Amino acid sequence: MARGRTGLGRRGESLAARALQQDGYTVVERNWFCPYGEVDLVASCGDDLYFIEVRTRRASAYPTPEQSLTRRKHARMEKVARAYLGTHITGEPMNWHLSFVAVAMDRSGRLGRITFYPDLGGEPHDLVQHP
Repeated sequence: MARGRTGLGRRGESLAARALQQDGYTVVERNWFCPYGEVDLVASCGDDLYFIEVRTRRASAYPTPEQSLTRRKHARMEKVARAYLGTHITGEPMNWHLSFVAVAMDRSGRLGRITFYPDLGGEPHDLVQHP
């Protein structure tokens, strides 16, 4: 079981990456850093690129993964995504998305759900749902 917030977060990122891969996405980068911050996962699907923030919480924790993503974080995610595009993408412009994965676990560390929001503020897509 993951220990502390960092361990819980890394476990959530690994679970999210695996679930996205099983749903047809290719994880291109993990924990990519630039002067503006970090993106947890960069994934592709078809011709689209997804810059993904992963938030992992235990069932009893407040705020929920969805509630923990602030407007300030949205703005930072966009800066990081633009920096990545400027250093990694040449040629034709790509479709890209700021995305979010919510990972919820119970108190003992068992996975409850993984919910993917391909576009911030858009409709969610459950990747994993346990009773």
